[in-house]
Amino acid sequence: MIVAAAQFTSEPGSVEANARRMAADVREAAGRGARITVFPELALTGYELELLTKDPSLLVTPEDPRLEPIRAACRETSTAAVVNCAAPTHGAALPAITSFVFGQDGALLTRYDKQHLYEAESEVFSPGTGDGRFELDGVRFALATCFDNHFPELAKRAAADKCEIYLASSLYWKGNGERERTAVYPSLAKDHGLYVALANHVGRSGPYVGCGLSAVWAPDGTTTAEAATDRPGLALADVLTR
Repeated sequence: MIVAAAQFTSEPGSVEANARRMAADVREAAGRGARITVFPELALTGYELELLTKDPSLLVTPEDPRLEPIRAACRETSTAAVVNCAAPTHGAALPAITSFVFGQDGALLTRYDKQHLYEAESEVFSPGTGDGRFELDGVRFALATCFDNHFPELAKRAAADKCEIYLASSLYWKGNGERERTAVYPSLAKDHGLYVALANHVGRSGPYVGCGLSAVWAPDGTTTAEAATDRPGLALADVLTR
């Protein structure tokens, strides 16, 4: 199974434009053999907390017509996509940082809401309360979003739940973020026996400049694919070859 981590530069606050670009990435990844493409944290709008606070139209549901290009790309390529965005929540006053997973037919496979909010995120979003799981081609996947990955119990639960691939939608920026990325993700893979795929921003996203370096790590902690530091693109790795 080939997994693609899409390294992305979001157009600030433009759901439509970012959805079209995501659809293009899904098609490119599928053309290169990928069965699933994972996107960075809040890729659908950029990490624009002030915009998200002021403009409720930037919140999306799985059925939102602005996401149809992505759903159509999944249907046409018979592949899956993990789209991270801001989404309304049921029973909470604030929205969530959410991953929608669209399957091979374009329908929603699962939703995961980020559990561990980082700094000012807690003023804008509600934390999630459950783990994200889904299956594709008989393989069990786990989901996590950025700061979640600094809490290894998530990966521990994923391994205990028989997940084999751990997908992380994130925003790491130049400087400390590069060091954190290097420290966290190989250890998650090695300590818990998981394939780990990180999709990261590159370039400006809100107040940060994403450092790129999206990658996939094998269960022994070695890097099997890595994107560049300075441009959008795909990190693709063939995992679980049996």
